Amino acid sequence: MELFDRSELMGAFLDEVEEQLQLLEQDVLRLEQQGESPEILHSIFRVAHTLKGSSAAMGFEEMKNVTHEMENVLDTIRNHLLPVTKPVVNLLFQCLDQLRQLRDEFIAGSIQTNSEPLIQELRKLFETKVHTLEETSKTMEFALQPEQQGQIAEAMKQGLEIWICEVEVDPDCEMKLARAFVILNQIKQFGDVVDTLPKLDLESQDSLFGHVSYLLITDADAKSVESETQQIVDVKRVKIRPYSVNYQGFEELNMERLNRDDPQTKAIKETRRISQTIRVNVERLERLMNLVGELVIDQTRIAQVRNILQNRYTSDETIDELEQISNHISRVVGELQESMMKTRMLPIEQLFNKFPRMVRDLSDTLGKEVNLVIEGQETELDRTVIEEIGDPLIHLIRNALDHGIEKAEVRKQAKKPVKGTLRITASHQESQVVLTVEDDGAGIDPEKVKQSAIRKELITGQEAEGMTKQELIELIFYPGFSTAKTVSDISGRGVGMDIVRSHIEKLNGLINVETRLGEGTKYTIKLPLTLAILTGLLIKLNGRTYALPMSSVVEIVRIPVSEINSVKGQAVSVIRDKALPLIWLHDHFGIERQKRKHKNVFIVVLGVAEKRLGLVVDELIGNQEIVVKSIGSYIGKIDGISGATILGDGSVSLILDVIGISKMVENRRPILQEVI
Repeated sequence: MELFDRSELMGAFLDEVEEQLQLLEQDVLRLEQQGESPEILHSIFRVAHTLKGSSAAMGFEEMKNVTHEMENVLDTIRNHLLPVTKPVVNLLFQCLDQLRQLRDEFIAGSIQTNSEPLIQELRKLFETKVHTLEETSKTMEFALQPEQQGQIAEAMKQGLEIWICEVEVDPDCEMKLARAFVILNQIKQFGDVVDTLPKLDLESQDSLFGHVSYLLITDADAKSVESETQQIVDVKRVKIRPYSVNYQGFEELNMERLNRDDPQTKAIKETRRISQTIRVNVERLERLMNLVGELVIDQTRIAQVRNILQNRYTSDETIDELEQISNHISRVVGELQESMMKTRMLPIEQLFNKFPRMVRDLSDTLGKEVNLVIEGQETELDRTVIEEIGDPLIHLIRNALDHGIEKAEVRKQAKKPVKGTLRITASHQESQVVLTVEDDGAGIDPEKVKQSAIRKELITGQEAEGMTKQELIELIFYPGFSTAKTVSDISGRGVGMDIVRSHIEKLNGLINVETRLGEGTKYTIKLPLTLAILTGLLIKLNGRTYALPMSSVVEIVRIPVSEINSVKGQAVSVIRDKALPLIWLHDHFGIERQKRKHKNVFIVVLGVAEKRLGLVVDELIGNQEIVVKSIGSYIGKIDGISGATILGDGSVSLILDVIGISKMVENRRPILQEVI
């Protein structure tokens, strides 16, 4: 009998691999940008060591072998024996890419990737450094932490000696790391050992410790230390030399700031915070969300029944008690719904963390200098929405790097900073999340867009002449549109911006583009926080109630019937100086239009990606939290309907599909009845 379900272990292992690879990628990027920070190096080594251990435990030999050799190289970097250069960082990124590929093949059940070439590259880098370790240790500086610098400063004030004790261990010694610890304990008899090079760590590679340097504070003379150390078993040679201080303002360290910013303290706090979380299967969360949805429906129905009984039996005290119970249930269900929604919410940081590596690689490929600024990583969004919005953001980023930000020489001629800026932000705005992708590049030229659209026969020359600048710019969202003259791995096929629009439409979101020639472009995306329970606008069409997602409602206006005109069989009205197509869903759904009692009509202005249209309705009921229910395969897909919800009186109300309604307008369905 197995104590553990292997499938559960496998799931936990794969989740951990993805998590560790993300951490590694972030830390390697930080290493490249910030240099050899001890905190970053320690974090990288720990993650690589964890990956090696977990893959070995699962019998995943290919991943274990790559991470083992990768760990050797990371160890030499951590011990300051290998400088962090671009080729080294590129090699580490190659390792991460290959580990991801191995993980995918492991899931598929067939390992096809040959890791040997990459392993040889890692070994070559590691072995070269081990063989030249003696020369390196003579020229390499100790990377002292602030508290170690303070220790040296205090020793200088007291007039103590500060020696570097270089020890060469016998090559035939089989346990060099263990011998290095023995030597350390022996040298400690003379004073305090501030640091070692390489750093002594039980998880370090044994082959690194053929030569070890000890930084010693002591009142003993160099000859005594040298002679005593030389007597230790397996010590081949000892050399003592003075340590030269190279730190400015050495004695003026702020020890209070040091203790507050201590990396180990930060790591302990972070570990404690992480240990407060548990992993839960997504299917369980979905099931809980469905049950909460049922409670929301029943709570609304209880409130409706209470109102009916209260009007019918005004003097019955039991009704008052029912009202109290109903109010309490409403509060509890509301809190439960809010808590459940928060459980589904994830920080968008996990999506944003993928972008720095992508921007780095793309800017290198394009030969451009780019500064990436990310803001609002803590903004929370439904996990389903996060999964869906990833591709559109990637396309917008690639577009900004390829078409937006210019090369350094072009920016210099335009008197702009040589390094372009790409800014990605996320924030909450009422019941929506707002994402922006902004660059300070060349901007979009409406004339170039127009000529490209005509050349590709997306529009005619006559249509183009009648379009505004904003309408011309929005042509970039047309299928097949591209201004690129050549097709590359990055762009030119005319599929990127169309994918952006279709994904955002699917999420009932909006996208706006603002651009200024020579100054840059800004894309703004507005999305609902969740797709499970949403705020709906209840409307009536000839007595029948329908729901519209509030995230797609731009505004509600009331206009005189006389302001509605017909253009080529399509009803239009000018609202805020812009002609909007109007649609009567009565005609599409086969509902008789209600006889008009007033001279004005209600129009709900809907936004679909970058497009706007007006929906003519008979009555407005108001906003309400609605639980989205699938119609099911029995009925199938219906144009203009995305789902259904249950209202407080128990009746079923259809939820209108704004994208489907938009397509009705695109097809330019003729008006079946006279407007007036």
